Amino acid sequence: MAKLFPKSHVIGFISSIVLTLLAMTVLVLDVSFASKMVILFVTALLQASLQLFLFMHISESEDKKELYVNIAYAAFVGIITIVGSLLVMVWDM
Repeated sequence: MAKLFPKSHVIGFISSIVLTLLAMTVLVLDVSFASKMVILFVTALLQASLQLFLFMHISESEDKKELYVNIAYAAFVGIITIVGSLLVMVWDM
């Protein structure tokens, strides 16, 4: 029965909840805006990587190189989209 229990998934779920609570509590703390943004960014990256590797089974695939290339491409497109949107809508460039 111990083989059937998804121990790593439960640990990942609890870790996701802890990271979410940490991100929420940082908003009420009396720290500088830059500190809040750094903490939120780090917790977001940790949670995204946790979701990718644990719940989307990225590390269990046979063709890891192709998956990592796809993830890098998706991150590149996302960053270009965000920066482009900020340039046009916020900074009027």
